[in-house]
Amino acid sequence: MSMYTYTALALDGSRVSGSVEAASVEHLSSLLRSENLFLTKYRSKTARQSSRKLKTEELADFCRQLAAMLSAGIMLIRAMTIVSQRNLKPHIKKIYQQLIDDLQRGSTLSEAMAKRGRAFPELLISMIRAGENTGRLDSTAEKMASTYDKEHRLNGKIRGAMVYPAILLVLIVGVVLILFTFVLPQFMGMFEGMELPLPTKIAMGISDFLISKGIFLAIGVVIAVSALIWFFRRPGPRKALDHFKLRIPKIGKLLRTIYTARFARTLASLYVSGIPMIQALDIARSTIGNKYIESQFTTVIEGLGNGRTLSQSLSQVDGFEPKLHSTVLIGEESGSLEQMLESIADQYEYDSDIASQQLVTVIEPVMIIIMAGVVLFVMLSVMMPIYQMYSNVGEQGGL
Repeated sequence: MSMYTYTALALDGSRVSGSVEAASVEHLSSLLRSENLFLTKYRSKTARQSSRKLKTEELADFCRQLAAMLSAGIMLIRAMTIVSQRNLKPHIKKIYQQLIDDLQRGSTLSEAMAKRGRAFPELLISMIRAGENTGRLDSTAEKMASTYDKEHRLNGKIRGAMVYPAILLVLIVGVVLILFTFVLPQFMGMFEGMELPLPTKIAMGISDFLISKGIFLAIGVVIAVSALIWFFRRPGPRKALDHFKLRIPKIGKLLRTIYTARFARTLASLYVSGIPMIQALDIARSTIGNKYIESQFTTVIEGLGNGRTLSQSLSQVDGFEPKLHSTVLIGEESGSLEQMLESIADQYEYDSDIASQQLVTVIEPVMIIIMAGVVLFVMLSVMMPIYQMYSNVGEQGGL
């Protein structure tokens, strides 16, 4: 018997945490089910921890290699040993070796993965546990490899689409610093004693501030950014920020599409593995990546416990694409919920790729216009007093 700490979900959507002694995770789950509780997270109190999370491409590689070995008929411990002997990063090799050690002591793979702390996500642990219970660990691992591959590609496309706008932003900041700290100071001596136009006064003031107090501005920016990061990591502000992001034109539409695709893909994987819907929803909501949407799932789970259908419950969630609940309704009525969830996930992953490209096409000209505006402002600030000087010279010559 081992002592486990756990988090479980009640039928009313509330979370219950505690500790209990059980012979295995299956025994723990059975004990909780007898009390109408669904196990969502667990950890052995003697478990060794690893705080470093594996990236999506690393999770995909782990699942792919495991599926290939198990499909070839290789025993689990031998398969993990072969996988760990590849050329891997030190922290990944260490995690694999810890898994092997726990397997040799009699732990299941899902139990060994849970002992690695944050290294493996709850979704993967739950799927592996379901695969162990059904005897389809190889196909489960293969499915999760595909899931993480798709997530990695989607995230990569979004990051790739934002590279050019990021370069433009850095370029704008660089141009501003060069113009105000190197170019404008060259003209200050020419304008001494003159009554300068307002744009020139503003430009000179900015230039003087950046030169004399630029270091304090940089320190202030670093402190302000750090404070904002700390503030928005707190539950309340993070939820408010995630709600606001959904309301931003263009960006909100893209985020809704990404969140819908991610949720549908995760729920489909959990559902087909035989995980109870209430437990599947609790795991799936933790993969969405938006605290505002996640906070609404207590009502969704409570609705299921009160006899509402999944489509009815999801229709109340603010943050998903409207088509999600209607697609789920069709799946419920036709008995093909898994296929419909997979279909809508594929569709929205494609739509998110298109939307991210459209977003970039909007951002690029806006940032170029901003950069051109800054350069134009500096040029006017310099040219206006020069023109004024020539005008004065012309008038004096005429006299």
